[in-house]
Amino acid sequence: MSEKVTASPLRVEINGRVARVTLCRPAARNALDPSLCAELTRFFRQAGREAAVQVIVLAGEGPAFSAGADLEWMRRVAGFTEAENVADALVMSDLFSAVDECPRVVVGRVQGAALGGGLGLLACCDCAVAASDAFFSFSEVRLALLPAVISPYVLRRIGTGHARELFLSGERFTAEQARAIGLVHHVVSPDQLDAEVQRRVEAFLEAAPDAQAEAKALIRRVAGRNPGDLREELARWLARRRASEEGQEGIRAFLEKRRPRWPASPASGDARAVQSGGSDRRRESVPTAGQESGQQRKSAEDADER
Repeated sequence: MSEKVTASPLRVEINGRVARVTLCRPAARNALDPSLCAELTRFFRQAGREAAVQVIVLAGEGPAFSAGADLEWMRRVAGFTEAENVADALVMSDLFSAVDECPRVVVGRVQGAALGGGLGLLACCDCAVAASDAFFSFSEVRLALLPAVISPYVLRRIGTGHARELFLSGERFTAEQARAIGLVHHVVSPDQLDAEVQRRVEAFLEAAPDAQAEAKALIRRVAGRNPGDLREELARWLARRRASEEGQEGIRAFLEKRRPRWPASPASGDARAVQSGGSDRRRESVPTAGQESGQQRKSAEDADER
């Protein structure tokens, strides 16, 4: 099943278990403004409760992924009081938190410019695929500003060493440089961008959706912690997953050399609508024919390897 929902400044398309959310402000190079931030925040919070969605592709329409904060927005906030500026900055902070904490797999598709807040979005993605001619910049300091609200996500991604040079210079860097520092995972020629994104999506669709959600939570919980402090907690976490309905099905499928049949998410029950721009639609949780055939071929190959 393929369904399209159009709502400016965001477009949401549902195709099987994949949601594609596209920033639709190409004339402004998909710059982030309050309206777009609110729509994206709402989408990612709702998508986390959507049982039918397993993977989300985050993209930008037109020649750029996102040029960061909108110029008109910046012009307005220049006259804000400190309290108003704090409240305004929290709008963007809520957006990055919603993307980062979304339990679904988020794949970023990057072409053209990815600047400032656009890099904040990218740093919150679980996987980022960039065209080889894409370019990047933490340009805030060249405007006498700071990459403040995106910094926790970016530092976690690239580390303080790379951040020192890039935050302090504001200079542009290439897709290959972005891959070298861990900001993006895959770099391909522009004509192969969509094909590579689809390959990553299909790889993620092979996994158990609830296990993926817990793996994301696990990463947040464990990162930077002393292993000894987490010994018993992690043992209990693994034990619960082994005993879960999904875990039991995964083990049985492996032993029986067949494709797993993942149960519906107990947290979500029936599929709920992903809401964006006032839209409220119900979708079927079925893969497309192309996805299904690709997954069947992969399962057969896995069975042969076993």
